[in-house]
Amino acid sequence: MSSILTNAAALTALQSLNATNKNLTVTQGRIATGMRVAEAADNAAYWSIATTMRSDNKANSVVQDALGLGAGKVDTAYTAMNKAIDVVDQIKQKVLLAKTSSAADRERIQTEIGNLQSQLKDNIAGANYAGSNLLKTDSTSTTDTKLTVMTSYNRDSAGKVTTGTIDVDFTNIRLIDSNAATGAVGTGILDKAFSTGGASTLDLKVSGTGGASTAGDFDALLTGIEAALKGMATGAAELGAAKARIDMQKDFVSKLSDSIDRGVGQLVDADMNKESTRLQALQVQQQLGIQALSIANGSSQQILSLFRG
Repeated sequence: MSSILTNAAALTALQSLNATNKNLTVTQGRIATGMRVAEAADNAAYWSIATTMRSDNKANSVVQDALGLGAGKVDTAYTAMNKAIDVVDQIKQKVLLAKTSSAADRERIQTEIGNLQSQLKDNIAGANYAGSNLLKTDSTSTTDTKLTVMTSYNRDSAGKVTTGTIDVDFTNIRLIDSNAATGAVGTGILDKAFSTGGASTLDLKVSGTGGASTAGDFDALLTGIEAALKGMATGAAELGAAKARIDMQKDFVSKLSDSIDRGVGQLVDADMNKESTRLQALQVQQQLGIQALSIANGSSQQILSLFRG
């Protein structure tokens, strides 16, 4: 039945065209943003999960930065500690040589030892990274007693957050006490080993006033040097272990962050191949819908022709 009041064919064509246009808008939005779920209205569950995981990944980014900073501090201290061990080994050789040398030779050896001690102090003082020197710290501090490196951000199913850390105790790696009282021996590994008079850090003499003169004196100096080397080896081992753990954690957090990104992508990213194919199909449907609507509207004009003379 044909009617001049209601064009059923046009209404059907219009509804179909509106549906096509709506789908076309959705597909164009996915192609423009690259996302299948761009907001909560698209898929509330997936959007919520993705938003939470993105937030966690931002926290992982902070952890990566903290690990990088911690790695720099530990690497610097580790390198300086190993270099310090080499210098102390050379000092030990000089002291051992001085034990059976003449007085004149001891004076020359003392000069060499003095140069090595200056080099040692320079190495330790230069072991600075971002304002921190792990080898030269204050034994009297009650707050700055260890290096703490954040290693992880953990959130359980109830939303409770905890963070993991790697701690390096300054007591085990301190070479020089930065706050030794005047006239007192510091608590650093080198302070205790090389201070013979108690007033000067790294004070070690093989000639001159106050210097070693007997075999027993030299044995005492060598014993102190060996104690220092033992303490430094322990410190280097602790720094090396911390360095290895930080490096492993950096690698893990980086891979974890990439894994979360991939997981979020699987939830909300659009399949561009699929969407581009769908776009072409919808554009064809849109053209056909426009033609169908045009044909449906044309039927009314045919009814009018019946009334023409």
